[in-house]
Amino acid sequence: MAEDTTPRLDDPVLYINRELALLRFQERVLEEALDTANPLLERAKYLAIFSSNMSEFYMVRVAGLKQQVAAGVGGLSDDGLTAAEQLAAVRDRVPGMLARARGCFRGLASELADAGIRMLGYDELDEQERAVADEYFATDVFPVLTPLAFDPGRPFPHISNLSMNIAIVVKGPDGEERFARVKVPKALPRFVRVSDGGGDSRQHAFVWLEQLVIAHAGTLFPGYEVVEAHPFRITRDAEMVIQELEADDLLETIEQGIRQRRFGSVVRMTVEPTMPDHIRDILVENLDMDPADVLTIEPPLGMSDLFALAEIDRPDLKYAPFVPAVTVPVEPGSETDIFTMIREHDILLHHPFESFEPVVALIRQAAHDPDVLAIKTTLYRVGRNSPIVEALMEAAIEGKEVACLVELKARFDEESNIEWARALEAAGVHVVYGLVGLKTHSKVALVVRRESGRIRRYVHIGTGNYNPVTATLYTDLGLLTCDDKMGEDASALFNLVTGYVRTSHYRRFLVAPVDLREGVATLIRREMDHARAGRRGELVFKMNSLVDQRMIVLLYEASQAGVSVDLMVRGVCCLRPGVPGVSDNIRVTSIVGRFLEHSRIYWFGNDGKPDVYIGSADLMPRNLDRRVEVLAPVRDARLVARLRDEILGVYLADNVKRRVMMPDGTYERASAEGKPVHAQEALLGIRKSVSPKRGKKGTPQKRKRGKGKG
Repeated sequence: MAEDTTPRLDDPVLYINRELALLRFQERVLEEALDTANPLLERAKYLAIFSSNMSEFYMVRVAGLKQQVAAGVGGLSDDGLTAAEQLAAVRDRVPGMLARARGCFRGLASELADAGIRMLGYDELDEQERAVADEYFATDVFPVLTPLAFDPGRPFPHISNLSMNIAIVVKGPDGEERFARVKVPKALPRFVRVSDGGGDSRQHAFVWLEQLVIAHAGTLFPGYEVVEAHPFRITRDAEMVIQELEADDLLETIEQGIRQRRFGSVVRMTVEPTMPDHIRDILVENLDMDPADVLTIEPPLGMSDLFALAEIDRPDLKYAPFVPAVTVPVEPGSETDIFTMIREHDILLHHPFESFEPVVALIRQAAHDPDVLAIKTTLYRVGRNSPIVEALMEAAIEGKEVACLVELKARFDEESNIEWARALEAAGVHVVYGLVGLKTHSKVALVVRRESGRIRRYVHIGTGNYNPVTATLYTDLGLLTCDDKMGEDASALFNLVTGYVRTSHYRRFLVAPVDLREGVATLIRREMDHARAGRRGELVFKMNSLVDQRMIVLLYEASQAGVSVDLMVRGVCCLRPGVPGVSDNIRVTSIVGRFLEHSRIYWFGNDGKPDVYIGSADLMPRNLDRRVEVLAPVRDARLVARLRDEILGVYLADNVKRRVMMPDGTYERASAEGKPVHAQEALLGIRKSVSPKRGKKGTPQKRKRGKGKG
């Protein structure tokens, strides 16, 4: 009898390292910058996104690994690596990625120049352009600069996170060389316009701000000779450790954390190849950093500033503009009653293809409706100038009961959320900051209304934030319903986050950390039972990340039981598909495109009578165990069919942007068989696309898969 060589399902060989999987995602973003099928300025934006993402990766993920190493944490990742080994693997992988990004930039810069957008070094300026640059330096730049000397009488200056700096060596009349640092001001644009193309709106010429500063560094040190000047940029640990149990005031603790973020330990410094060792040594020593964290890369440093190129008025170099479809007629000034429409039937909104305005209209109408008694909502990232928050404040001023959970621990949005929390409190809104030890990530709004002698609850459950701006940039789903049991669940949820109520079971919702993990697990096991009984077992999950080991084990077991599993995971996926005997029936794909794929959909086939949930949760330990998350069922058969055919089916049929994950964790483009299907464009209606037909027993129809496509 042959020996069974199938590995145990907790064997480290079956798991992709989370940090390396995240770097794989950044590589997929970089590929979009390299893809000549994308418009030129959009490719520059992808390069900016890549650079920004890499900075955040160091601020959060690398910083976390370094903290573990420093603390002597001895645990292993699911794939069997220590923190030190993971850090070494990251350091090995990143330089090649950054080199590839610089190569991408050089190609982009050349193509942009051919298109009339020139990014120039100071020494490339012609006489007229140099005159414009020099005048700008004298009038706008010089007054803002502050040269900081470093010598026995003056300590090494603080270098703030993500700031662009210039290390300068000057020689005095005595012949002695001295070190100084000049910060390139963030308040000024990185790209200094030096030519308007002589009135030709298609022509633009810019010089890099740091090069302009270097060219005029001598004016900052009169009487000294500038010997050397070299740009550098540092990245600091941005994670805030919040001791909630010891903090009397969470708001004050968060504010302190934001201030401390500027002074976190240095986790990376990027320098150009021309920087000599003696200057690098001065920086490494005084920044108290590991020399291994110095990355030498070709200029430019800090390519996230390429976002500024999006402001250039060149529609021919950008995606075609679009206006979200108004599928629910609630434009500002409309007489339409959103409550009547929700009573008629549940409403499913798919952003950005459909307008976010119905969500705004629900809160805005509720604020001024005399029959509305209360409004409750969770706010995670709302952005600036939020119409949702303004409507909540208006409702409170009009005397309605308004409760709002503002999540102060939303990473990098803490400052904005603090401002909104104070404004809401000033208007009379009951503001709470969440549960001790748990981040509230759910996206739920509840409106309580008196109708014909009874109380009716209107609920919105979303996969994205209450932010009209990101609703035009991210793909998200929102469900508007007045289902009684959904309303009861929403009330129970808000009692959980605002009071001491601990509901152990919800009628419709799956709520983390209460019953979401077990609820999803139970539904997966039901598909396994179907498959073992010879019926159709099917799972189609769309999410941002798949990390949780217990969930991965369940999915492996489902595959072994014969369940068909399609996982659309935009970012991190730690599961290995296509492993013989383990995950033969699992396919993992990822789409990176014009819009950030942010919606979460969990489809359980149930032998042709599907259950489908949408909500805020990914399958990660933090979402399942350490956050307040909500998944809600879509019960209207009409909307279930829409999710099957228009959304999941189209994404599964994509053969333009979809990448297929291989067992080793690498990704390949989906086979471009048949008619091109670009999911996001199809959903926008930019290009004709035939909606996928229904598959067996009402399941999303799969496109054919080529050999070896996972």
